[in-house]
Amino acid sequence: MRNFTDRVAVVTGAGSGIGRAICLELARRGAYIAAADIDGDGLADLKREVELLNRKCSIHVLDVSSREQMESLPQQVLAAHGAVHILVNNAGVSVNLSFREQEVEDLEWITGINYWGVMYGCKFFLPLLLEAEEAHIVNISSSAGFTGMKWQSSYAATKFAVTGLSESLFVELANTNVGITCVHPGAVATNILGAARMEQGRRERLLKTFKYATPPAHAAKAICKAITRKRFKLVICVDSRILYFVKRLTPVGTLKLMRLANSGAGN
Repeated sequence: MRNFTDRVAVVTGAGSGIGRAICLELARRGAYIAAADIDGDGLADLKREVELLNRKCSIHVLDVSSREQMESLPQQVLAAHGAVHILVNNAGVSVNLSFREQEVEDLEWITGINYWGVMYGCKFFLPLLLEAEEAHIVNISSSAGFTGMKWQSSYAATKFAVTGLSESLFVELANTNVGITCVHPGAVATNILGAARMEQGRRERLLKTFKYATPPAHAAKAICKAITRKRFKLVICVDSRILYFVKRLTPVGTLKLMRLANSGAGN
């Protein structure tokens, strides 16, 4: 997809972070935006910014883990824009606790948003995307989508699932008009830590490192570039690129290094 002018982009998790940045970057490049999020206030602020760029923006307050709400979203977007060309499954949350500490409710919460939200998006929008002259799906995975990490068992499980779904769709959609990009960000300066379920002291320590994190706008530009080049695998942020290279070089060795680094660091 070389040109975003007058294309309609659906973005989940659009109220903040990478999702918001993608909406603004696509709007600057000429796209119309259908922004979905559970945060109505964040969507309202985004709508004002998109409209300042002279692009139409519809907002859809919903929970991506709800089948009923996601199943009705395509028709809402069609009613507002008349077409769909780009789907960005970005909404995501984190549980930063050991597997033993996580409650079943934590597992259901993160799976509903990170896994089912992406699955519903792909399932319910694919028929409309196949009708377009050209279309593209972007699924946001993570560096935890290619290696396991301490305190990230459920997060990694969902992001591995996003990676697997994306790889299968890449194969299945080979002879269609629909391209796909699977994104593996590392540390991006979003609110994911603020909203994560985790021990407060650990949250405060991790937040201190986020001053070195990649700005969401940089991630958004890289994602838009990947769409134009029909690039499937996009690894962004220095930490994610290093980890991706090392994991490919020595898959089990990487996990052993993580075990060594985390030994004595607590549960």
